Amino acid sequence: MISVNNLYKTFKVHKKEPGLRNSIKSLFIRKWIKNNAISDVTINVEKGEILGLVGANGAGKTTLVKVLAGIIHPDSGTVRVLGFNPWDRKYEFRRQIALIMGQKAQLWWDLPAGDCFLLLKEIYQIPPRQFNENLEFLKETLNVKKQMDIQIRRLSLGERMKMELIAALLHDPKIVYLDEPTIGLDLTAQRAIRNFILKYRQMHTPAMILTSHYMEDIEQMSKRIVILRKGRIVYDGLL
Repeated sequence: MISVNNLYKTFKVHKKEPGLRNSIKSLFIRKWIKNNAISDVTINVEKGEILGLVGANGAGKTTLVKVLAGIIHPDSGTVRVLGFNPWDRKYEFRRQIALIMGQKAQLWWDLPAGDCFLLLKEIYQIPPRQFNENLEFLKETLNVKKQMDIQIRRLSLGERMKMELIAALLHDPKIVYLDEPTIGLDLTAQRAIRNFILKYRQMHTPAMILTSHYMEDIEQMSKRIVILRKGRIVYDGLL
């Protein structure tokens, strides 16, 4: 279960002024404005639920996901994920979550996918039997058995995203954050990723938060959505 109460996060952003003169001036005299990345956000996500997090660019979706994953420390508020405070970054917490970001790769590009997974097995201390069973299931479900010995950088974008999913789910996380997992993919790859996520959710019932600009992702995978606008929730309810 994920619980977020009265969360608040602000960033300082340099106020850019047009013109060469003002650009030079700003090197010495800087003006700053405060942007509230997220403010007064309160949500709960239950086991087996896929919550759709929707909003325009800059609405605070990725910031909220990073707070829940313990990457960003909020200015105020409380967050409990599986009973843990995320930004304490305890090992017991980190091995129960997975963060998949469509715009950022986590695998090592010069290594074959199979070697990357063996390295993750050691990082997460996954028992051999569990590792082999999970890897076999994920490979077969995502249809990437033939790509296991190919360097990550030589794979197509869709194949790389499938490998990222495998890497994130090898250790059976109870919480899965999906930040635009289908961005840039063709329609066939998008459909394959969506079908896989739905099948995985049905079998393993993790709590999941999904952000996406593709409404088809949200429509097919989420029954409940939260709409963010300028860091605040403007809607929380059924799709």
